[in-house]
Amino acid sequence: MSSLTKTQKIASWIVRLTAAIILLQTLFFKFTGAPESVYIFTKVGLEPWGRYGSGVVELVAAILLLSSCHCWLGAVLALGVMGGAIMSHLTILGIVVQDDGGLLFALAITVAVCSLITLVIHRRQFPFLAKYFSP
Repeated sequence: MSSLTKTQKIASWIVRLTAAIILLQTLFFKFTGAPESVYIFTKVGLEPWGRYGSGVVELVAAILLLSSCHCWLGAVLALGVMGGAIMSHLTILGIVVQDDGGLLFALAITVAVCSLITLVIHRRQFPFLAKYFSP
């Protein structure tokens, strides 16, 4: 991360913390079997293993997002999980789930955007792209 400007470092921490906090705060609902979470995963046909699996991947993604050298991998994982969540909202669940006003959809979009920004900022760390961005 040393090749980043001060502005890039600050922006990186803002988007990474935002995504990680959102991912971490939703884990409680997934791992405790909160009714909203059970409803969502039942509706998409993945209860309970999809709920547990996505929770584990989100936990790993959040931890990696907080790591300076592996944040790109956390962003890739988060983007993958949020891609699934967004597609589920658009095809099966709807934007509003159980009168949440679209909050879960908005959180998924927020994490996806923060992950994309993280990937752009840290593109030199991405193994498959690093050679194209070397100084």
